[in-house]
Amino acid sequence: MALLNVNPTRMALMDLKRRTKSAQRGHKLLKDKQDGLMQQFLGIIRSAKELRSKVEEEIGTAFHTFLLASAWLTDAQLENALSSPEATISLEVETKSVMSVKIPFFTIHKEGNPRTYGFSGTNALLDEALQAFDDLFETLIQLAQIEKQAESMAIELETTRRRVNALEHKMIPDLKETVKYIKMKLDESERAGIIATMRIKASLEAQEQ
Repeated sequence: MALLNVNPTRMALMDLKRRTKSAQRGHKLLKDKQDGLMQQFLGIIRSAKELRSKVEEEIGTAFHTFLLASAWLTDAQLENALSSPEATISLEVETKSVMSVKIPFFTIHKEGNPRTYGFSGTNALLDEALQAFDDLFETLIQLAQIEKQAESMAIELETTRRRVNALEHKMIPDLKETVKYIKMKLDESERAGIIATMRIKASLEAQEQ
């Protein structure tokens, strides 16, 4: 704790009391926000963990199916089947405010068919593999979205935590200590004034006698 650099006057005392109340209200609001952000953050982290497990599972399935499909095809057949894709994918990013935190939301737009090859020169496993990779891509986008949300939430949570700590451990204690100091100085001045008045009164009474 440290005393603020203010003059020990009644005006300063009133101002410091007002600032202390404002700081305490701000601390409560920030504390509530911190608790809310923490709940949101933990929920996002749980969802991200589940999605990451899903991604790992889908990656394994997609590559396993593709390896089985390619084992039945020559390199030329595989290259010919995948050399002329007609499907296109675009990504739309929208930001929304959640507890004053701007977090992204991704929307995928697909056009065309990724399977443009003839069925006579391929096999059903290749169809399954491409479908698995298509599903995997969507899951990866979902994971990227939720991890970016977690990052934005974590940054805001850390900023809020620092503000709460600054108010709780620095600003409010300094304000209270300064208020206490000014009260003490004003009381001393008041007592000194009373003593001085009593001495003057006693001196005048002595002169009259």
